[in-house]
Amino acid sequence: MRLAIQLLITVLMVLSVSHARCDVYSWVDENGVRHFSNVSLPYGEQATQIPEAVSAAIDKSNFMVTKVFDGDTVQVQGQELEFRIRMVAIDAPETGGSKKKGQPYSQKAKKILRQLIEGKQIRLKQYGTGGYNRILAEIFSQGQNINLMMIRQGLAEVYRGRLPKNLDPGPYKKAEAYARHRRLGIWLLGKDYKSPKTWRKENPR
Repeated sequence: MRLAIQLLITVLMVLSVSHARCDVYSWVDENGVRHFSNVSLPYGEQATQIPEAVSAAIDKSNFMVTKVFDGDTVQVQGQELEFRIRMVAIDAPETGGSKKKGQPYSQKAKKILRQLIEGKQIRLKQYGTGGYNRILAEIFSQGQNINLMMIRQGLAEVYRGRLPKNLDPGPYKKAEAYARHRRLGIWLLGKDYKSPKTWRKENPR
């Protein structure tokens, strides 16, 4: 049985590299938040396998944004599911949590994102899962790509790590160039600006 599970995990890992979505597992943590993973089973947790057809249906469903954690992470609810979304291709200033002072514009990014989507119906276009088993997705509201809007307003930069192969980075780079040229939001900081990626390295959890 253990060998079979190990084989299944290996297959899922291979699929996660070559496809945006495959069969995923779902479980609820101690805080009642539902998580998804298409990489491996959660250690010490009992997980339910969700067929690819159900996972794919996420892109065809409406969801309600129930909470905005920061400028690029939200929680959504719908279709009897509740899970967290890491907005793909963008990286907003870090809020720092309860023990550290956040980056400039981190609270403004969070505030604007709340105004745009909290308590509203949205659609998702998912690109698999990222760190902390969060679904990577573009968020759409009233026909607008919210991920792009955050960058265009200077409230996030294009994510400086690896992007999903089936995501076109062109519009995101163009939106960032627009905000940089007009010195909007974070780009008004000039030489004092620090990428969220750099800030995380200097301020590990």
